Amino acid sequence: MHDIEPYYHWREKYISSDDKNTPFYGRIYDEFTFSDKIYNYYIHPQWDNFGSQTLYTKILFADYEEGFAIIEMIGEWNDCINNDIMFLKRDVIDNLIHAGIKKFIIICENVLNFHGSDNEYYAEWQEDIAAKGGYVTLINTLNHVKEEMDSTQLNFYIKYGQNFNNFKWRGLEPIQILQKVQFILKIEIQSLRY
Repeated sequence: MHDIEPYYHWREKYISSDDKNTPFYGRIYDEFTFSDKIYNYYIHPQWDNFGSQTLYTKILFADYEEGFAIIEMIGEWNDCINNDIMFLKRDVIDNLIHAGIKKFIIICENVLNFHGSDNEYYAEWQEDIAAKGGYVTLINTLNHVKEEMDSTQLNFYIKYGQNFNNFKWRGLEPIQILQKVQFILKIEIQSLRY
């Protein structure tokens, strides 16, 4: 797992450690020291620890004028034991919402498992952004992770699933990813009307 790096091709546009609106502002990364682990396997030092023991993140891009952020995740998302959503919401997401982010695109292809609990923080997240036209989408969720999320009924608060899987995002610019997500959301809304 140590060779799975967060996506780095937008670093000329955005670096979360340079962004005062993130909890990672001022963080210095040592490319040669591996200290964080998932399942006793070291992970790449570019991943950011936000308080979870099994889930790590990287804010790949944030645009405060357009109001969207692209975030990549790795590890086991465990709300049941570690209350990962509480740490994510309080320590990362709330800062971004306060700074004007209302559209969240979360890349989940490296989320290996999901263990749900109650939906309180997901409902709060939706409440915080829905009136501003915001949303949370998960792209490239593994099938078994989707099923685990379905069993917790996260689909009431977050958009994910078939239409957001097989999403070819690498090589696109952040605004193109936003446009693609918004197109999928529009199609889903139209299909619900018919």
